[in-house]
Amino acid sequence: MRIISGKYGRRRFDVPTNITARPTTDMARENLFNVLGNIVDLEDKTALDLFSGTGAVSFEFLSRECAAVTSVEKASTQYNFIRKVSSQLGCDNHTIIKGDVFRFIGTCRQKYDIIFADPPYALPQLPDLPRMILESQMVKPGTLIIVEHSRDNDFTQLPHFLQHRVYGKVNFTIFQIPEETTEAPEATTVEQPNEE
Repeated sequence: MRIISGKYGRRRFDVPTNITARPTTDMARENLFNVLGNIVDLEDKTALDLFSGTGAVSFEFLSRECAAVTSVEKASTQYNFIRKVSSQLGCDNHTIIKGDVFRFIGTCRQKYDIIFADPPYALPQLPDLPRMILESQMVKPGTLIIVEHSRDNDFTQLPHFLQHRVYGKVNFTIFQIPEETTEAPEATTVEQPNEE
């Protein structure tokens, strides 16, 4: 696993061979963070990474100076790997929760500036996930929500849709809760060439 940019940029960590996660590709992750950087200044923001897997997205948030990052991961192998990397980096602003994402969504009352979710593509609840997050207590005016999914899902008709980005087989749908005093930004769809 490689951290792409920021204060931990170019650091590499060996992922356990028995990990069951499907990590977001480097190309897709780099493009996503370029997009996010054009929407919001990540520095001093709070970020939530649901279905954290290897923690690659969490560590990009931390590397880019987010004030606090929370990672939620159910599988022991992935959870322990995230803890190990976080400890090696000395991340004292990183909260790692071992537990079920849907239970977390239903009970969490903390509000975040950015919420990222990368569920297994075959997860039966995936079609309902964006709406669950949008309707949760975790959002506030201005919150950005990014859901990674396959081409089989289309979330562009949901409330607060902002952008749909395609990088090879990876799809990101981005939502933004409107600020109370500003108009909603214009929604767009962008597709990049396939990643080989």
